[in-house]
Amino acid sequence: MTGPTRYALIGTGARAQMYLEALAGPYADQARLVAWADPNPGRLDWNEQRLARAGHPAPERFDARELGETIRRSGIDRVIVTAPDFAHADLVVAALEGGADAIVEKPLTTDAEGVRRIADAVERTGRSVTVTFNYRYAPRNTALKRIIADGELGEITSVHFEWLLDTSHGADYFRRWHRRKENSGGLLVHKSSHHFDLVNWWLGDRPERVFATGGLRFYGADNAARRGLGPRPERGTVDVTERDPFLLDLREHEVLRGLYYEQERYDGYLRDRDVFGDDITIEDNLSLVVDYARGSSMTYALNAHSPWEGYTVSVNGTRGRAELSVVERGAILLDESGRQQVVDPSARPEEVADDSGRPVGERLVVQHHFGAAREVPIPHVVGGHGGADTALLRDLFDGAGEDPLEHAASWLDGVRAMAVGVAGNASLATGMPVRTRDLPFGPAADALRPAAGALTAAS
Repeated sequence: MTGPTRYALIGTGARAQMYLEALAGPYADQARLVAWADPNPGRLDWNEQRLARAGHPAPERFDARELGETIRRSGIDRVIVTAPDFAHADLVVAALEGGADAIVEKPLTTDAEGVRRIADAVERTGRSVTVTFNYRYAPRNTALKRIIADGELGEITSVHFEWLLDTSHGADYFRRWHRRKENSGGLLVHKSSHHFDLVNWWLGDRPERVFATGGLRFYGADNAARRGLGPRPERGTVDVTERDPFLLDLREHEVLRGLYYEQERYDGYLRDRDVFGDDITIEDNLSLVVDYARGSSMTYALNAHSPWEGYTVSVNGTRGRAELSVVERGAILLDESGRQQVVDPSARPEEVADDSGRPVGERLVVQHHFGAAREVPIPHVVGGHGGADTALLRDLFDGAGEDPLEHAASWLDGVRAMAVGVAGNASLATGMPVRTRDLPFGPAADALRPAAGALTAAS
């Protein structure tokens, strides 16, 4: 009989909390966290205290630069990478070369060079890489996948996909390390890889050509000056008489205070920088046209300063149309002091409405040609990302069971999702459409060709 799978975790910030809770909770018997690394020792201290309160011993601390040695010395089977995006390629490659499999938060990496390095390491070592695309597991997204897979819409001709990020969540990308494109690849890579993966998965197809347009049109110093906002503090955790709703005070949030504000003395990282600062290099409004290998196309739009958060998807086919509407937060309201109050996205739709009475929820409608529209029921599941996180963690730590819809994503799915974002960034830079097969992805380029290659078969 084999013992629990042995895990190492790299990066113990907010991204890691879902995995830490799973490893210390429902999956403690089959998955054991034996080592962790973070360049900020205060963050490790804080997480260690949380584990201790839950009755779990502290994992071994190690330097991420010594990952390979730690894997061999401690018998690590799998490494979970929840570090910032720019570090993904280095850490995934080191994990594979050290003899462990890797689980990595999306995106797989930030650019073509990172993809090429990971592809080379997979080919050399034969180890596996899993990208955690949790949105696939949301019941609403699964329902749309099933409708398409069952042929209800016929041959798919086009998709329209609009994603709105609100002035709480959307603004947050412009406070953190994400605000610099060299750190995150911009929202087309960091955030939209979720969305591109969904479309690739829904269609069972591969993106071939991308044309993108967009820019920084709301956040940033130039936009603030143009709208006459006046001088602003460099960060949100300041004592002020009147609270600007775009400023985030870390002291008001237990987790953010413990993970970041109280640990600034170790590394100087500011988690609450002003969204109207002068060093932001990512876009906040983006539009794409994506052509797919089997002939369909997608129009995609992302807005990062919407008053409500959610997405709408329309899928057109030769037999009809499906429309999925999701409101994840119906409003961003301000209290008397000017602080943001967000509508709870985890409550049942009938329990929550925004200030106009619009319910927070989801609706999937299918209509065939010459037929009446029908609403497809969507199971209500409590949990992060529309109930998707729970199902994803079960697949990761308990093993995927029979799954005809193929929710579990391979690393090559991560490549295909990234390809749209990387090609989109290239299109933004040149003003021209970009073919994904021309991206310098090395061995991973097989994931973008219509005919399955050796790596595709191995995935």
